[in-house]
Amino acid sequence: MKIANASLLLAAIASGAEAFTSSSSPRRPLASASRRSSILTPLSVTKSDLAGAETMIDDILKAKNCGPVFVRLAWHDSGTYDVNISDFPQAGGAIGSIRFAPEINHGANAGLAGAVKLLEPVKEAYPGVSYADIFQMASARAIALAGGPIIDMKYGRVDATGPEMCSPEGNLPDAEAGPGGKFGGPGGTASTEDVSVEWHLRKVFYRMGLGDEEIVALSGAHTFGRAYADRSGLGAEKTKFTDGSEVKLADGSTTTSYTPGGSPWVKDWLVFDNSYFTTINDASTDEELLKLTSDKILFKDAGFKPYAMKFANSQADFFESYARAHKALSELGSKFEPVE
Repeated sequence: MKIANASLLLAAIASGAEAFTSSSSPRRPLASASRRSSILTPLSVTKSDLAGAETMIDDILKAKNCGPVFVRLAWHDSGTYDVNISDFPQAGGAIGSIRFAPEINHGANAGLAGAVKLLEPVKEAYPGVSYADIFQMASARAIALAGGPIIDMKYGRVDATGPEMCSPEGNLPDAEAGPGGKFGGPGGTASTEDVSVEWHLRKVFYRMGLGDEEIVALSGAHTFGRAYADRSGLGAEKTKFTDGSEVKLADGSTTTSYTPGGSPWVKDWLVFDNSYFTTINDASTDEELLKLTSDKILFKDAGFKPYAMKFANSQADFFESYARAHKALSELGSKFEPVE
């Protein structure tokens, strides 16, 4: 079974036209004029439409605390990418194909149809903004509003136009071994099957052109959200942290405005910070918090461990690496509109 938030990054440089960027700091939260000026986009997509879409997405995030599922939606759209396939859209990636069957019905995508539905009003209000852009924008804004880094996003992605552009099932990673004791399988665009979780992860992410640092950095997004048994096959029906009681937000306030259920990796699962790394490597943490095989390997494997330790010791280092990884992930396989 597939876990909700897989990890990923770099390598695939998406084809695109010239774009303009502002001098505003990528670390500053977007707002009004400065918010619009920080959006990097080809000229064929208007900055005002992107700013309007972003405002709507922010309102949805604040009202529903649905940031984690938006991250999962965007990552599962882009995570199908195969760096060894040069043609668009056959290479997969962040092309919006996840909204179509059969892709939306893949086992790893259980529950994501609801996330697509939440974002439909944004597309209706701003039809010039592609689904691919909306999905990736929602993910980046979810991270930012939860206290994480501002991602230096690029927009203007071309959408997949029909089911024939969907990627084959089997490209996304497993967090636990299947009944046969193996992770992954022979499906997808290339086999990801392996008896070891570390090499299964590498087969998945190296296929995307991603490296060990990116695997670890993007795994850190498990600090944000929950796993559900009816979606990933992992997690409890609910825990003391997800039973409808108060959950901390990034601004220090608390909320009960969320659907109860699932198992988180950390106590404050609506805040984006480096607590995933400090929790996974701490044997004294609450037993109701998730520690999956794909999590624990980050502190055991010789290639992963230096990054995991670095991110546990420094949130600033984690945010810097994560922001690069997320940006690269969001552009995998994307074809950008030319300047008009």
